[in-house]
Amino acid sequence: MLNNMMDTEEGEGGPNSQGDGNPKESSPFINSSSASDVEKSQQYDGKNMALFEEEMDTSPMVSSLLSSLANYSNLPQGSKEHEEAENNEEGARPSKKPTKAPQLGTLMGVYLPCIQNIFGVILFLRMTWMVGIGGVLGSFIIVFMCCSTTMLTAISMSAIATNGVVPAGGSYYMISRSLGPEFGGAVGICFYLGTTFAGAMYILGSIELLLIYILPQAAIFKLEGLEGPEAEAALLNNMRVYGTIVLSLMALVVFVGVKYVNKLALLFLACVILSIVAVYAGVIKTAIDPPDFPICVLGNRTLISKGFDVCAKVIEKDNGTVTTKLWRIFCDSPFLNATCDDFFVNNNVTEIQGIPGVASGILAENLFGYYLDKGDVLEKRGVPSVADPDAPMTNSNRYVLADITSFFTLLVGIYFPSVTGIMAGSNRSGDLRDAQKSIPIGTIAAITTTSIVYMSAVVLFGACIEGVVLRDKFGEGVNGNLVIGTLAWPSPWVIVIGSFFSTCGAGLQSLTGAPRLLQAISRDGIIPFLRVFGHGKANGEPTWALLLTAGICEIGIIIASLDAVAPILSMFFLMCYMFVNLACALQTLLRTPNWRPRFKFYHWALSFLGMSLCLSLMFICSWYYAIVAMVIASCIYKYIEFCGAEKEWGDGIRGISLSAARFALMRLEEGPPHTKNWRPQILVLVSVDAEQNVEQPRMLSLTNQLKAGKGLTIVGTSVEGTFLNNSAEAQRADQALRKLMETEKVKGFSQVVISSNLRDGTSHLIQVGGLGGLKHNTVLVSWPRTWKQPEENLRLRNFVEVVRETTAASLALIVPKNIAAYPSNGERFTEGHIDVWWIVHDGGMLMLLPFLLRQHKVWRKCKMRIFTVAQLDDNSIQMKKDLITFLYHLRIDAEVEVVEMHDSDISAYTYEKTLVMEQRSQILKQMHLTKNEREREIQSITDSSRGSIRRKNPSNLRPQQSTSEEPAGASLAEKPEEEVQLIHNKNATPTSTSPTSPTGPPGGAGTPGQEVQMTWTEEAEKGKSQAAAHTDSIKDIFNMKPNQSNVRRMHTALRLNEVIMKKSKEAKLVLLNMPGPPKNRMGDENYMEFLEVLTEGLNRVLLVRGGGREVITIYS
Repeated sequence: MLNNMMDTEEGEGGPNSQGDGNPKESSPFINSSSASDVEKSQQYDGKNMALFEEEMDTSPMVSSLLSSLANYSNLPQGSKEHEEAENNEEGARPSKKPTKAPQLGTLMGVYLPCIQNIFGVILFLRMTWMVGIGGVLGSFIIVFMCCSTTMLTAISMSAIATNGVVPAGGSYYMISRSLGPEFGGAVGICFYLGTTFAGAMYILGSIELLLIYILPQAAIFKLEGLEGPEAEAALLNNMRVYGTIVLSLMALVVFVGVKYVNKLALLFLACVILSIVAVYAGVIKTAIDPPDFPICVLGNRTLISKGFDVCAKVIEKDNGTVTTKLWRIFCDSPFLNATCDDFFVNNNVTEIQGIPGVASGILAENLFGYYLDKGDVLEKRGVPSVADPDAPMTNSNRYVLADITSFFTLLVGIYFPSVTGIMAGSNRSGDLRDAQKSIPIGTIAAITTTSIVYMSAVVLFGACIEGVVLRDKFGEGVNGNLVIGTLAWPSPWVIVIGSFFSTCGAGLQSLTGAPRLLQAISRDGIIPFLRVFGHGKANGEPTWALLLTAGICEIGIIIASLDAVAPILSMFFLMCYMFVNLACALQTLLRTPNWRPRFKFYHWALSFLGMSLCLSLMFICSWYYAIVAMVIASCIYKYIEFCGAEKEWGDGIRGISLSAARFALMRLEEGPPHTKNWRPQILVLVSVDAEQNVEQPRMLSLTNQLKAGKGLTIVGTSVEGTFLNNSAEAQRADQALRKLMETEKVKGFSQVVISSNLRDGTSHLIQVGGLGGLKHNTVLVSWPRTWKQPEENLRLRNFVEVVRETTAASLALIVPKNIAAYPSNGERFTEGHIDVWWIVHDGGMLMLLPFLLRQHKVWRKCKMRIFTVAQLDDNSIQMKKDLITFLYHLRIDAEVEVVEMHDSDISAYTYEKTLVMEQRSQILKQMHLTKNEREREIQSITDSSRGSIRRKNPSNLRPQQSTSEEPAGASLAEKPEEEVQLIHNKNATPTSTSPTSPTGPPGGAGTPGQEVQMTWTEEAEKGKSQAAAHTDSIKDIFNMKPNQSNVRRMHTALRLNEVIMKKSKEAKLVLLNMPGPPKNRMGDENYMEFLEVLTEGLNRVLLVRGGGREVITIYS
C-alpha cells in the first residue's frame, strides 16, 4: 500500500507530473499561483518538503537558517537595524571588499585595552595624596568600594554580553537592548558625557604634568611672587590656555585619522605598564636602600623647598656662625640680631626623610586620615611645636598649604574615575574572535589585576612615604618632584614621562570613542534632534559628533581643576554602571525566555548589590552632581518617550511592565472598587462605514473630555462577516480607531470584533471587553439619529438591545444625542451652564459626570445647575434645602432649583401623538411591502388618522385609574411577547399581529392577551386570505384607540420636555435620567418615540442610566 502511495505521488499527482497541462492542478493549496507553483515544485523537488512549500517564504528551511547563522559576521555599526536603516535612507551602497574575520583574542582584545583604560591619570597624580589625606585604612575602603562596584558591574555586563551575539556597539548596545530605547538613550547619553569629560580630565592631567613637573617655565601666567588666590587663578588660567591648545591638536589628530591613534595605542600601554613596574621596583629598593629625599620641617610645619639650600637656621663656616637663606626668609636681615618671625624663633628646624622605606614602620603613622581645610599648613604628626594660638600666621607662602578642603566623600569622587574603563573590551566586541568567551574572562581578569595593584599601592605608599610628603599634592616639599616619582626607580622621570604619554593617549582614545558612541545613538534614531550627528565623512568617521565632543570637552577644560572635573564624570559612569546592573537583575528576575547567558556566575542579588553601590557612590561623591546627572537622564528619558520611540528591542522594561500589569490585575480581582475610587471606565461603541472609518469621531472627543486621560477607555466596534474572510477589514478598522484615538488624545485600547451580525458583535464587546478586574463599568453609545427611517429599523433594534444589555450587566450607560453638535477638544466655552435634571436617583452618575466634564478645559468655564422635580405632595422648599446640604457634603459647587410639576389634564395633542406613534409601530410590523410602497402607505394612513382625531376632538379626557376601562384596542406592545405565537414555514405568511384581528380564536377576538394562531390553507386560497386579512388589519388601525399606559408615558415626556425647554433651552449641555427600556420587545419604537419627545428641541443632551451602585459619596 505504501508503494502504491509513493507511485501516486511520483506519478500522476506528483510534482513532476504534467497532468492535463493545467498547472493549477499541481497545487492543492489556497492562494496558489500557476507560475510560483511550478517554480516551487522544482525548487523543493526531492526534498520531501512539498507539504510545506506554501510556507517557505515566511518560514525558511532549517538548513537555510543554519547556513545564514553560520555565515554571521559582526556589523560595523553595531546592529542589524543600523545597516537596514542606512540601506533604506541612502540606498544600496556599492559592494565593499570582504573584510577579514575578527581575530583578536582575550589578551589583546579585552585584557590589555581594559588595563590601559583603567590605569590612568588619577593613579599618578592623586593616589599618593589620597592616601596621605584619607589614611591607609580610609583609602583602602575607598578603593575596595570602587573596585567592588566595577567587579559587580563586570559580572552583570558579562551575563548580558554572553546572552547572544553582541555586535560592535558595546555598553550602549547592551543597555538599550536590555532596558529599551528610553533607558538606552538616557544612559547612552550619560555614558557619552562621561567619556567626553574623561577626555577633559586626561587633558588637564597631562597639562598639570607638563606645567608643574616637566616644563614649569612654559607657563604663560607666571606663578613667581604670587600668593593664595592669585597663584591659584594663574595656575587655572594656564590650564585653560594649554588645555584648549592640546584639545584642538588632539581633535585634529582624530579627525585626520583614527589609524594613527590605534598605532600609538601600544606605545601608550607600554608607558603605563613601565610606570607601574618602576613604582614596584622603587618600593623593593626602599627596603634595601631608601632614596635620599629630605624634607625640611620648621617645628611641625612643612617648608616649601624652593628658596633655600640648607635646612638650618645657621651654619658653622670658617669658625663662625653664618645665617642661611632660610634665616633671611623669616628674618628682616641676615644678621644674628635680626628681628625674626615668632614661630621661626620658638621652633627648631629639622630635616626628615621623605621616603623612609618600607621597613621603617611609617605605616602606623599613616594608618588614619588627616583631613585639612583649604589654607591649612601640612604638619608632621608627633612633632611638638611652640605657637601662639591667638597670633596670626605670618610668612604663610613659605609653608606647604592645602589647596582644597578635603573630606572622605571628595576623595571618593576624585578616585572613582581611576576604576572606570571596564567597558573597553565590550566596546571592541566586533573585533573579537569569540566575544562571549573573551569579554567575561578578559574584563574580570583586568579588574582583578587593577584592583590588586590599587590596593597594594595604597598599602605600599603608606608604608614607604612620609605622611607630609603624601599630603603634598604638587611635591612642593620635595623640590617640585612628582610624589609618586620620588618612589620610582631608577628615576622620577620614568613616572613623569610615562604618565604624561599615557594620559595623552587616554585623552586621544576618549576623543576617538565618544564621537562613535554618539554616532551609534544618533543612527539608532531614538533621539530625533541628534540625528545630524549620525552623519560623517565618506569613510564613516563621525565629523559632526567629533565637533560636539570637542565642544563639551572644552567645558571641562574651562573648569580647569582636575579635582572638580573628576566627580562630574564619576556621576555619568556610575549611572551607566547602575543601569547595567539593573538590566541584568531585571532580566534574571523576570525569567525572560530569551535570557540564557553562557556566563553562569551571576545572580540577581549581586546585580542589585552593584546597583545599590553605584547609587550610593553617586550621592557619596557629590549629591548635587548626582541630582544633575539624574535630571539630565530623566529629561532625555521623557523626551524619547514624548517623541514616541518606535523601536522595539524586546527590552526588560516591557517585561517588567507585563509583570506589574499582571500583578495589578490580580489585585483588582480581589473585589469591586470602593465608591471613593469609582470612576467611569468607558467602553465607547462606535460604528464604521464601508471604508472602515469611524462615523462619529466626536464620540472620542466627548470621551477625552469625560476622562481627562484617567482610567480605562476601550473604543470598540464590530465588523460584519467571518474572521477568515474579513480579518483585513478588522485590521483597517483597528488602525482607524487607533489613529482617531491618537488624534483626539484618548489614552486607551481599541478592540474590533468580527461577527456574523452587528448585533451579536456589539453584545460580545459589552460582555468580554476588558481583562480581569480592569473592565468597563460604563458604556458610551451614540443616539441613532435616523431611527425613524424604515431602513434604519435594525439600528433601532440594536440600540435598544444595548440599553437592555447594559441594564442586565449592571453597567452605567451614557447616550449623547446630537453628537455632531458636541464641542471638539480645541473649542472653549467662555460661559454657559451644564444643566442636570435629576428626576430619579441613579447612584450619583448625574452629579459625577458634569464634575468630570468641568475638569476639562472645554467645559471649565461652564457653571453647573441642578434641577429636580417636585410632585403635588412634595415640600419643594424642604427639597431645595436638603439638596443644597447634599451638594455641600459632596463638595460640588452648583445652583439648585426645584421645579414643581402638578397634575394636569392630558391634552388632545398627547392623545394624537400617542395614537400616531402606535399606528406607525403597527404599520411597520404588519406591512410586508417594498420600501417605497411602505412609506406611501404609512403617510396616507397617518394623514387619515389625524383628520379623524380632529373630527372627534377628544378634549378634557383624563387618564383612567381603573384597569377595567382599558380599551380593547390596547397595543400588543404592552403584553408579553410569549403571548404571540407565530407558526411559520416557507410557504406561510402571518396574516395579522393585531389583537383585534378577526382571525383570533372564538370567544377571544378583540381581547388583548389572546393567542393568535396562524393556519395553513391550500395554495388556491392563500392569496385570497392574505388580501382579506390585510384589508381587515388596516381597518383595525383606523379604528384603534391609544393604549392608556402609552398615553401616560407620552404625557410625562411632553410635560418634562416643556419644563426642560423653559429652563434649559440655552444650556450648553443637558443631562437627564434615561428611562428604562420596555421588557416587551414589541414596544421598542414606542420607547424611542418617548425619548425623542422628551429631548425634542434641545441641542446637546446626555441621557444617563446608572449601573445600580453608588458612584459618589459624601465621606472622605
